[in-house]
Amino acid sequence: MHFDILISGAGPAGLCLAQALSGQGLAIGIVEQQPQAAIAAPAFDGREIALTQPSADTLRRLGLWQRINDYDAAALSPLCDAKVTNGPSPFALTIGHGLTARSELGWLVSNHLIRRAAWDAVQHSMAQHGDITLIAGDGVARVAVGADAAQVTLASGATHSARLLVAADSRFSPTRRAVGIGAAMHDFGRSMLVCQMTHDVPHEHAAWEWFGHGQTLALLPMNDDPVTGAHRASVVLTLPHQQIEPLLALDEAAFNSHITRRFDARLSAMRLASTRHAYPLVGVYPHRMVSERFACVGDAAVGMHPVTAHGFNLGLLSVEALSRELRSAHAAGRDVGAPEPLARYQRTHRLATRPLYEATRLVATLYTAEARPARFLRDAALRVAERVTPFKRAIAAQLAGGR
Repeated sequence: MHFDILISGAGPAGLCLAQALSGQGLAIGIVEQQPQAAIAAPAFDGREIALTQPSADTLRRLGLWQRINDYDAAALSPLCDAKVTNGPSPFALTIGHGLTARSELGWLVSNHLIRRAAWDAVQHSMAQHGDITLIAGDGVARVAVGADAAQVTLASGATHSARLLVAADSRFSPTRRAVGIGAAMHDFGRSMLVCQMTHDVPHEHAAWEWFGHGQTLALLPMNDDPVTGAHRASVVLTLPHQQIEPLLALDEAAFNSHITRRFDARLSAMRLASTRHAYPLVGVYPHRMVSERFACVGDAAVGMHPVTAHGFNLGLLSVEALSRELRSAHAAGRDVGAPEPLARYQRTHRLATRPLYEATRLVATLYTAEARPARFLRDAALRVAERVTPFKRAIAAQLAGGR
């Protein structure tokens, strides 16, 4: 088959890109190695996504927001404040929603619900516009790029061509590699354990980032359980990988006690409310985001460390930036795979992401260092930042969309 745009990867970034381009008169293909049933009903994977207000606006425009709310009225949890603490000290740098004109800085939603809503929105566009084709249960094996088209051979042996091939298949993108684009990777040597837990002390819808000694803890506030009324949160524990694996094997009672101790009982007793999942922490920034007849979006364009919770937000930013260029080119009767719109996309997205990627890597390195000077420096940095209101206001404005 020949497409105007062929997207490798039916994760949230790939599906959102297809949704953003649908209805414009473009032939869009999506290739995904998972079967369609797994795309349509994604399993809970432990990950809760912190959305900035601009990202929430994007999901509303793409038709995902209302779908998520329809699945579960408690699924969209407001993030009112953010607190950063260091070591055993109770002192916290606080970024509050009061620095903005909004009642919340952003929102929290489960990753699997975003994936489900993205697929349901794309299905609706398929029926409405007939311009999206899903090729499921197959993956990109080889790519040959020419002046007029990208030729793609799938694992099954089937071949397809497109005026533009887009990689949206993870930070370790095999499609990006097949095109010949390398990436700078920073392996932090740690993994994160993620799960949902209930607790006795209310979190007041404040997100925590706690850089303890020998560990990093994050607490992402969820809405109270609609049935039991219990306070709920997503817990993220970051440790060297060999310390994570034994925690996955603990029985529930032992795990509850272990996590309660790690949080110094600041939320009183904590109880497991979901399955447990572990992910390695590796930051990835490709050498290029575009090449001839090719572009990257989502994690394939920037693979962030989760400490600043910007991964999916930057993924949506890439979808917005690339779809804007492609819609504009198509509306003007120009080739969507031409170098000019792709170059503009790369400039825009690099400018928006490279400083944040490097700053995040620096923060993650500094705040996991255990040497005494590093501990002193990070504590001092938090105390200085707490006193600089313009700095805190700038961060709050970025999260809340400048309102």
